[in-house]
Amino acid sequence: MKRVHIFVKGIVQGVFFRHFTSQQAKQLGIKGWVRNLPDGRVEMVCEGGEDSIEKIIAWSRRGPQGAVVEDIEVRYEEYKNEFTDFKIVR
Repeated sequence: MKRVHIFVKGIVQGVFFRHFTSQQAKQLGIKGWVRNLPDGRVEMVCEGGEDSIEKIIAWSRRGPQGAVVEDIEVRYEEYKNEFTDFKIVR
């Protein structure tokens, strides 16, 4: 099992990025959360199987239709098994 902390930079707020991230995560069996940051980025913490984590990272590099992803930062962290589902947080 893996855990990643992802920061997505670009035109990623106001394009349903969090909503579609939540859908993708749930389809992949990923647990964690996603939120908008005041600086315009989207932040997420994801825990799941290695294949699913790599898929959510790849998805984050393009985002939903309407998003313009300029860059992502991926930090691999120690798996903590602290989530029961995937949520959009504020």
